[in-house]
Amino acid sequence: MTREFTLRGLECPHCAARIEADVHKLAGVLSARVNLMTTTLTVTTGEPFEGDLEKALDSIVRRHEPGTAVFEKTKEAGTAGTGTEGGRGFKGEREKTGNGEIARIITGGIFFAMGFGLEKFISPSVFPNGRIFTWLLFGLCAVSMLITGCRVIFQALRNIARGALFDENFLMTIATAAAFAVGEYPEAAAVMLFYRVGEYFQDYAVGKSRRSIAALTAIRPDRACVIRGGVKTDVKAEDVSVGEHIEVKPGERIPLDGIVIEGRSFVDTSALTGESVPREAGPRTEVSAGSVNTLGVLLIETTKAAKDSAVSRILDLVQYASGKKSRAEKFITRFAKVYTPIVTSGAFLLAVIPPLFFGGEWNEWIRRSIIFLVVSCPCALVISVPLGFFGGIGAASRRGILIKGGNYLELLAKTTTAVFDKTGTLTRGVFNVSAVHPAHPESLGADELLAAAAHAEQFSNHPISSSLQAAHSCEGCGQLSVKDHREIPGKGVSVTVDGVPVLAGTLDLLREKGVDVESGTELCMSPAECAKKDGGTIVHISENGRYTGHIVISDEIKADAKNAISALKRAGVKKTVLLTGDTDRVGRDTAAALGIDECYTELLPSDKVEKVEALLESQTGAGGKRRGALIFVGDGINDAPVLARSDVGVAMGGLGSDAAIEAADAVIMSDEPSRLAQAIVIARKTMGIVKENIVFSLGVKAIMLGLGAAGLASMWLAVFADVGVTFLAVLNSLRLLSKKA
Repeated sequence: MTREFTLRGLECPHCAARIEADVHKLAGVLSARVNLMTTTLTVTTGEPFEGDLEKALDSIVRRHEPGTAVFEKTKEAGTAGTGTEGGRGFKGEREKTGNGEIARIITGGIFFAMGFGLEKFISPSVFPNGRIFTWLLFGLCAVSMLITGCRVIFQALRNIARGALFDENFLMTIATAAAFAVGEYPEAAAVMLFYRVGEYFQDYAVGKSRRSIAALTAIRPDRACVIRGGVKTDVKAEDVSVGEHIEVKPGERIPLDGIVIEGRSFVDTSALTGESVPREAGPRTEVSAGSVNTLGVLLIETTKAAKDSAVSRILDLVQYASGKKSRAEKFITRFAKVYTPIVTSGAFLLAVIPPLFFGGEWNEWIRRSIIFLVVSCPCALVISVPLGFFGGIGAASRRGILIKGGNYLELLAKTTTAVFDKTGTLTRGVFNVSAVHPAHPESLGADELLAAAAHAEQFSNHPISSSLQAAHSCEGCGQLSVKDHREIPGKGVSVTVDGVPVLAGTLDLLREKGVDVESGTELCMSPAECAKKDGGTIVHISENGRYTGHIVISDEIKADAKNAISALKRAGVKKTVLLTGDTDRVGRDTAAALGIDECYTELLPSDKVEKVEALLESQTGAGGKRRGALIFVGDGINDAPVLARSDVGVAMGGLGSDAAIEAADAVIMSDEPSRLAQAIVIARKTMGIVKENIVFSLGVKAIMLGLGAAGLASMWLAVFADVGVTFLAVLNSLRLLSKKA
């Protein structure tokens, strides 16, 4: 059983990791995951769970982060919102908390500045008694430290009482107390002041990330104008049933997925797909929730409930993507668990061993250990790395590219092989009649041949049948008698039109039915010549047992497909491959036109899986180590098996397609293949920033730890190594959240 809880007020990444670890230890809990970006705790338990789970969770959460409240989402519906708060429900509360923190920092900063100025610019001789100077300096710095650090000290004492040592509160409290003990009063106040400045900036960065999610939720309308019994009623979107009629006025967002039954307009889907050009909508056009109606009034029949709409699924993906951690994020979590106890022990040994065994001055070695502690705080890594991945996911989502987690973003950055399905991915999937070749033009012209094929195919749902219907329109066709319709899978159809047996399909079908195909095809352009000249799929026709000709059906290549392949190669993808069920000629012509390296044709879905497995095997070197990653790009419905087998499955045109959203690891909401190259570029930029943060943070800290132990670093350098590095690393991560990213 899986239950979700909102952790209102959770800001600390260290606390989130510790909460997750402690919930894992509860008897009966199978798994637990804290998503800091959505303040959501997801817990899976056995059946049944003994005891009050919410009460147990509340105890754990308050132990690590006092002031954080736990609400189960089903109980807090309409109160705590979607978990992106402080998004909607607690915005005012967060603003008050933020303003209070700023006031404490400013007030503490004023007292610190007074103490710092007193020590640096005023001589103790000004005072009649040197003790007055010392006590005044101590008082100003102590007040500054207490104003900015009271919460840190309180939390450290609570943790010590519970036996939970070795966190950042403990590090800062010990460092500050030791600095006061050796008479470094301004330095002691500075440690706590700048630590709180860093914590505030960290909270701001997390809040900015959350606000980017909360802003996205605005594309999901809460209300709908439903027509019941001829009366228009404004209701909640979730109260509208499938099959009801809703009215959407110009400028309004469409609240639910549906089909237009009346009215014409243009629909802006940019919030969902990133496409800037509005789509035309008229009767029988499918429209998606979250799109904006720009012109006329639309009457829409709903086809999905609010919770099942494409926009709801999209928002769920974006909100919870940060919960699927990459290897880098998992490394940082494990690193922080062992790093803090090690550096704390190192600081203690640094403070006591030289004075005890080598005659060192206690004040000097305690000062060095304080610097060592301040430098060692792992905040820069713990917040900037997850924030980097979330920024990458957010940057991709703004372009209509949904990536389901940091793990998939990491794999996308390693892409060396891109494998494509053809129809609907690189081609439009809209078939058109490109050539008609009658075998007996003197008795049966091109129009008559096309009419025969259209009549035969009129009851089929196949895209080729639709193209024949679209190409041929004749008045009175509905009066023709069409009987004995039978569809032969993979081959074609057999019908009787006004008493005349008609076959439409492959040459094999006609041969099976005894049609003299060989002599018939000699009377018109041969199928081989036709395929070479026109390309496309060939539909052969016979009437009353006589071969009458063939029709060429072609699929149009998408406008940006060629640029997409070129962009992938510029992005560093070494090999591109086309897998298709089409004929060899059609597949190879498409591959050649687009510049694709390899092409495999006439494949069933199981054949595609085998080809992908062979390609994966070719990327495996000695010792089973993989070189790069393989992505497969398909429609997300017919290609579900191969989407699952690839390193990263990417579904094209996922808008409104439940199967695409469910099956793939990433979804490109528009029909533009060029977005794939953008996704890879964003993934590589994200990984670059994450690696920069790791190398920069660890590098600076390693140097400063060495300098601090050797007595060559001041407390001010230690503060930079903590707060300054955190500030720069978080700023680096926030580049991904900028609109230019």
